[in-house]
Amino acid sequence: MIFLELVLQNFGPYAGRQVINLDPRIDQDNIRPIILLGGMNGGGKTTLMDAIRLALYGQRAQCSTRGNLSYNDFLTQCVNSQADPINKTRIELVFEHIEDDKPIQYRVVRTWEKNPKDGKDSLGILGKDETWPVDSLATIWDEYIENILPLGISNLFLFDGEQVKELAEQETPPAVVVDAINGLLGLELADKLAVDLEILVNRKKKETADKQDLAKLEELENRLAEQLQKENNKQKELEKLETDLKDLKIQYDEALNKYISEGGKLAAERSQLDTQKENQVQNAENIRKSLRELAEDVLPLGLIPNLLSQIQTQGEKELKFQQMQLAKDVLIARDQRLLNLLNQLNLELEKINSIQNFLVEDIDKLYAVNSSTETTWLNADEESLTLLDNLVYRLQIAKNTANAKILELQNYEEQILTIDRQIQTAAAPEAYAELQQAREKAEREWNKANSNVEFLKRHLLELQATIEKTKKELTNYTSDSLKYQSTEHLINAVTKVQATLKIFREKLTLRKLNKLEEEVKNCFLYLLHKSDLVHRIAIDAQTFSISLYDLKGKPVPKNRLSAGEKQLLAIAFLWGLAKVSGKRLPVAIDTPLGRLDSSHRNNLVERYFPAASHQVILLSTDTEIAKKEVELLRENEAIAREYLLQYNSGKRETTIKDGYFW
Repeated sequence: MIFLELVLQNFGPYAGRQVINLDPRIDQDNIRPIILLGGMNGGGKTTLMDAIRLALYGQRAQCSTRGNLSYNDFLTQCVNSQADPINKTRIELVFEHIEDDKPIQYRVVRTWEKNPKDGKDSLGILGKDETWPVDSLATIWDEYIENILPLGISNLFLFDGEQVKELAEQETPPAVVVDAINGLLGLELADKLAVDLEILVNRKKKETADKQDLAKLEELENRLAEQLQKENNKQKELEKLETDLKDLKIQYDEALNKYISEGGKLAAERSQLDTQKENQVQNAENIRKSLRELAEDVLPLGLIPNLLSQIQTQGEKELKFQQMQLAKDVLIARDQRLLNLLNQLNLELEKINSIQNFLVEDIDKLYAVNSSTETTWLNADEESLTLLDNLVYRLQIAKNTANAKILELQNYEEQILTIDRQIQTAAAPEAYAELQQAREKAEREWNKANSNVEFLKRHLLELQATIEKTKKELTNYTSDSLKYQSTEHLINAVTKVQATLKIFREKLTLRKLNKLEEEVKNCFLYLLHKSDLVHRIAIDAQTFSISLYDLKGKPVPKNRLSAGEKQLLAIAFLWGLAKVSGKRLPVAIDTPLGRLDSSHRNNLVERYFPAASHQVILLSTDTEIAKKEVELLRENEAIAREYLLQYNSGKRETTIKDGYFW
């Protein structure tokens, strides 16, 4: 994944429309990882980081200035104070990533007004051609971006100096880093499963709570009689109240009908896609059946085409040789008749002998080559060779048919894959949720006017459900007893699963932490450039706290580390986590150097920034990456682009200029 462009319009201190080119590729053959943005404190560096997070995650974004604000209040706060109320606030993030082994670009666009409607922004996803909106992707954007850069591990790639400082000073990592570790190691899945199992057990216990005394048959009969009498009384009362509520019911029906009609349309689209998929799956199965039938006939002979060709050639040679042998006998008989005729003509004996010798030598020469070179091992007759030719002809037809069937099968499989992708976006749950919210709003307004009727209806429905339950308890006593036993068995089984799940989580944690420990150690030693300080790094499986050990296996207290070494350890921890994630993602660092001394600062500049990722966005003040550091990065050809955030305190606005402080 690569960030290509960030566009800000009336966002925070950035007035008007301002564009930042983030592409690390200067040209096709010249790629430099670092994008350097300089700015003084309060000049808008953190706002740029918030813009990237907000573009990617929207309401879920963990922005620095949001705090406990609602999303509506946060969006209002982000609007530039000097902006014209008519103009909307807008952020755009263009990124590129690999999908189906091909680079694909998307432009994520979020817009909102000063007082956003319904407390939300408007999300649009544009393809490489900005006139082509990907509406289907916008409806499932949260799921889509989770597959590329999950929110849980985003703090490993988008972090600031304060996060590094907090991580360096605490014995155990802060909650945001712990969440990222759990997401990275896949531990949150095991935890969620354990919680779901506990919920299932509690639900089953509640279901059986009222079935403990199934033997009281007489009590059930009396209870049923009382319930039927109550139902009769409630029904009469309901019929009287419903007469006065017909007009209000019409208003609710209008909202309900809209939900049913539009929701039905979405459901029909999904149903149509499911039907299309079933048809294509059946077509593919028919093709596979045809291929199996071909494989049962002559098609396996296609594995030995060279051998068949050799047999045909040898058979033809042997047949020709046999025919020549027959012709030889005919020629000898003819020559004998010729000699008899010559004897009758009273020719000289010497001439007749010469003619006889010529005929004998001619036949011998004619058949000498064939008789000396041909080897007969097939002994096939002409009929067998004809059958062989027919078999080869049928084999060629079968091969052509099989190739055509395979192409047809591939086409069906591609159509099935296309339909599966459409199913993922057609009739999205979000669309149903919006319709349902509109219906529930209308229902709430209607409930205010007919609360008495609805209250009575609920009680009547509950009473009817209770009556049905009582009837089932009476008529299905044996069935209920079996269900109770089944539930007890399920609860016992869940207890065993939870114990197994706990062991699985522990083993999974230890296995993945081993790899993480090695990566963190290598990163720390690489940054520290002091190989004799630490020999091994251990990470606690429960708290994820870091312990250091020297060459003799003795613990190295963290208080022995200087403040700079602690920060390098924190950066190595984040770097190691990013490496173990296996995701090729950009790294953005706000306030990257903090209070590091010159020695450790040089280590970060020379070793970490150029190697942290294929794209590294640095947001720095003039005292962090100063003239010496930026010149070093330029000499190493590590910087692709430089920008300066110029803040006008009078207007309280920031302008983005090309170039750094120096």
